[in-house]
Amino acid sequence: MAGLTPRDRPGFTPTAVAVVAFGVAFGYVEAAVVVYLRAALELAPGAVMAQSVGSFGTFEAVEIARELATLAMIAAVGTLAGRTRLERLAWAAVVFGAWDIVYYVGLRLAIGWPLTLDSWDVLFLVPTRWVGPVWAPLVVTAALVGAGLAAARRLRAGSQIAVGPVRATGALAGGLLVILSFLLPNQGGSGQWTAWPVFWVGMALAVVATTSALTARPGVPSDGGMPSQHGSGRRPLAGSPD
Repeated sequence: MAGLTPRDRPGFTPTAVAVVAFGVAFGYVEAAVVVYLRAALELAPGAVMAQSVGSFGTFEAVEIARELATLAMIAAVGTLAGRTRLERLAWAAVVFGAWDIVYYVGLRLAIGWPLTLDSWDVLFLVPTRWVGPVWAPLVVTAALVGAGLAAARRLRAGSQIAVGPVRATGALAGGLLVILSFLLPNQGGSGQWTAWPVFWVGMALAVVATTSALTARPGVPSDGGMPSQHGSGRRPLAGSPD
């Protein structure tokens, strides 16, 4: 019996419900793990993990391995949900965003942390410590959910997304600046986040590039010029099946 083809897969709405549900459930599991980790480290409820190298103690390697496993799970869901490379990336962004938002909501409900959106957190450990105020990753993940759903809906409907080298470079540069803002010496003597200008420049670049790609008219090349024609030798627009 023939297997399912990409066109036999569920439509946008059931796929979105399943992907978001996974992200929500995953976020709660992640929050529960952190609650247990804090208890194992004998941290008081609501205490912020120190940003020193030894703050995780003997759990450092376990935590890094868990984060790598988390990335693998996100990639797996995106791969299973999407029909093309770009759609898989879009669904992975949705999972990541929903997971991270619910993660902080779960911690707030479980242990009363973060106390405010300005609370500091260790965001990631690979390849080194990422630190910043809680509101920053929430801004990133909200953008990922919105852009991911918009892209996935357009692609699932059979439309194209004009990516191209200029928009791709802008989005990549923006993302790298956002990451850099978490890696720089962020906390000044007053406890303020000194890298916030880098963060907002990166977000602006990424949002402008993504919005431009999502709103471009079908058939219009991603970087201007005449629409590509079949057999013209131009690179096809992103979103075509593998």
